[in-house]
Order: sequence, then C-alpha cells, then structure tokens
Amino acid sequence: MYYVAERPSGGWLAIFVFCTAAKHLKARDEYIGWNVEQRRRRLSLVINNSRFLILPKQGFANLGTCVMKLALARLAADWQAHYGHPVLLVETFVDPQWYTGTVYRAGGWIELGLTSGWGRCAREYYEKHNRPKRLFVRPLAKHACRSLQAAHLKPALAVVEAKVRPRCTLGYREVRSLVAEFKAAPDYRKWIGRYPLWSLLAIVALASLCGAGRGQKDLALFAQGLSKAQRRILGIRRNAAGAYPAPSQPTFSRLLAQVAGTEVEAAILRFQEKVRGASPQEEIVAVDGKEARRSQGQQILSAVTAGSLHYLGSLPVSDKTNEIPVARELFKKVDICGRLVSLDALHTQTETAQELVLEHGADYVFTVKGNQGGLKRRLQKVLPAAEAGFSPSAQDGACGLEPGTEQGARRISGIGVMRRDLRAGVFPICGAGGAPESTRQRPSAGNGLVADEPPRRNILGGAMAGQPPAVLGN
Repeated sequence: MYYVAERPSGGWLAIFVFCTAAKHLKARDEYIGWNVEQRRRRLSLVINNSRFLILPKQGFANLGTCVMKLALARLAADWQAHYGHPVLLVETFVDPQWYTGTVYRAGGWIELGLTSGWGRCAREYYEKHNRPKRLFVRPLAKHACRSLQAAHLKPALAVVEAKVRPRCTLGYREVRSLVAEFKAAPDYRKWIGRYPLWSLLAIVALASLCGAGRGQKDLALFAQGLSKAQRRILGIRRNAAGAYPAPSQPTFSRLLAQVAGTEVEAAILRFQEKVRGASPQEEIVAVDGKEARRSQGQQILSAVTAGSLHYLGSLPVSDKTNEIPVARELFKKVDICGRLVSLDALHTQTETAQELVLEHGADYVFTVKGNQGGLKRRLQKVLPAAEAGFSPSAQDGACGLEPGTEQGARRISGIGVMRRDLRAGVFPICGAGGAPESTRQRPSAGNGLVADEPPRRNILGGAMAGQPPAVLGN
C-alpha cells in the first residue's frame, strides 16, 4: 500500500510503502509473545514499512514525524477496506550505516535491537549479508500484543486465520502412533500403489486434528502441505524420482467412497483411548444430530460424553428416514450400560425409553417442547413445579419417596428420567407394553411397593398405577 504526502497547494512531500511483514524475526516474536504456529497463522496482522522517502528540497522541521503520524492514523482502516482485515502492528528496519532512526524514535516507535544479518533472496532462500538492521515496531491498537498472542482471535481478526492453510503440527511419535492404529483396517483394493490405505486414512485423521477441511479438495491441499519427512513417516512410497508424492483429489474421492467405515471408526476409538484414556462412566452421553459441513444436507448422528467430549460413535441419517430409528441403532454399537443418555425433543418416544432401559441398561433424560402440546399440558398439570424447576429432593412425597432414603437419593432431577436398576416384579412407568396393568407396581413411602391400584394414563400416554410421579421411572 502506497501513501503520498502532499502540500495543500499541491506538490509531493513524502512517500510511504507498506507491505507484508518479515517471516522470521526473533526480537519481534519475543516482543509479541506468540508461538510458531500463531505467527504462521496471524502474520498478516503485522505489516512492514519497507520504504519511507522525504523528497529532496521539500522538507521542513518535523515533516517526517508529522506525515508518519498521519499515515499510521489511517493505515488500519485502509488495510481493512482493501484486504478485509485491520492490522495491529507495524515493523520497519533501519540500516545503521546510513541512518539513525530519529524519525521513528520521535514518532513513538519501539526499538527492539539488531537483526541477525540475514536477508531473503528467493521465495524460501536466505543468505547472510553481514549488515544487521535496527528493528523498530509500532502498535496500531491498544493491547496489540495481547490480541496477537490470544488463544482465540476476535471475530474481526479471525478472518486472517481462516485464509491460512492448516498444516500438520503433530510430532513424529504422535504420527507414528496414529498410523499404527490404521494398519488394522482392511484394504479394499487389489493393487496397492504408492499410497497404502493406512497412509491415506492417517492423512484424513491428521487433517481433522489440525482443523483442515474434510472435503476431497481440502484433503489434497493438506497433503501437499506435508513435508518430505512427514510423508515418509506416513508410509507414502517414493516414486521414480525419489520423491514422496502427495495424494491427489481423485485418490481421496475413491477412498471416501469405498473404505469400510466401521473399521475406520474402530481405529479412531483405539487411538482415542490410547491418547486420552477410557471415557468416564459417570459422564452423561449426549446424542445429537448435525449436518456435516459441505455435505449437501447429510446428517450425522453422534454420541459423545458431555464433559470430556470423548467420541463414542456415529451413524449417518439417510434421506428416507429420521434420527429416531438411527438413534436406536446407535445404542446397539455404543457402550451406554449404566450411563445417563441425553436426547432432544425429537426422541421423546415411549419405544426409545423402553429400549434404553430394558435392552441397554441405561437411564435417559428427554426434553419436552411446545410441539408436544398434549404431553406438555399433562406435565404442567401433574408437575406444577416443572416450569420453575425443582431440586433432586423436591416433590419426593408426591412420588411416594421419602427424602433421605436410598430410593429418594437415587432420584434424578428432570422430566423423563427412567431408573435402570429395576428389581424383580417392579416395572418401569414407561407406558403400555411393560406389564399387565394388574401386575404393575410403583414405589411407595411405606414398603416401597404398592400393587393392584386402579390404573390411569401416564404422561407418556401409557397406563400406570397410582399417583403420577414427579420423575418418570421412580
């Protein structure tokens, strides 16, 4: 970006040129306090004043300081208008053999010391010129260094990171460990070329871990950014020229279309357990469906732990069905025995509740919204405290549970929780089909069981005995 300072009456006084910042400056990086990866992704927020010329026979006292102040005052806004993001810091170099940097010091620039005396001569080539330069920096915003070293950039600055191609940041041992897990996946090809199946799967996993896109083109670009050593570790075989080529977009297209998903998922789960340990049994399992990015509406139903975010499994939702039957299939492949499963209002179904408790030994938490008007009105009628919320020990008397007892302590706050530790002869209050009405029993404050009471409809539409409880299953 070029700036020209002119007289009010016409005529140029000075010229400025601002361009991209230097890639590697030890003193500048220490002053900002960011790490190597942050510098790579956020270097566009720093620019370099590469040229500053005051035309001969046009100067007067304090001209340099005056025009520099005017240029810096509008630099961030002009950069935003032209490149779509502001800048936070300006750097410049002063050759001590020719200049003293008086204008920069007078303008509030900070001197960080001398450079090491290397200069960039080609795209990726540097040579030593043995003429160290004095390095000056000037923040353009308040707390500029704090913003540059922050864990997450502000929304106005995050566009800079989005334009930078992700790269593999894992170490040698981590990549080796990941590759070892994928070697167990069977190859679908009869002839294997330069890319073994486990190499391609490891590249896809690395791209996901490093935040790269998951499309075929994104994977190919990520593979191109891998270094020669990384490609060798991943198991890519050398070509006739002795190089380790990067897989192309068609290669990833065939991979994603033909690879066995169950084998890949098993390898991911083994790698996750090796790195993070087993998923905590006491954490809630959240089951939810999301639309995959750039998938043209493809829904994926996944199960993760709510606290540690351990991945447990997932299944695709086809266009001809919805999440309800897919969730029941997902329960069969995920270990949910003894766990509390949380689902949204779409899954508030009697059959889903029965399957979770009776077949998988899990508890559940369901959500009731306005689209289930009849059920919501019955809940508001039998549970007047539900709208304002209630504590785990509230309404125990209405449920037939004595506060402080073992049964009352096991009670879970919320609407739609079913107990899994059912004793013989005690059936869950989950709707018709659990047991004949004459044999249905419910907890009581006395002996814990009350049988053969007149049946009535429960809040899920089935038959139940006695007074409705505050929490289903209790």
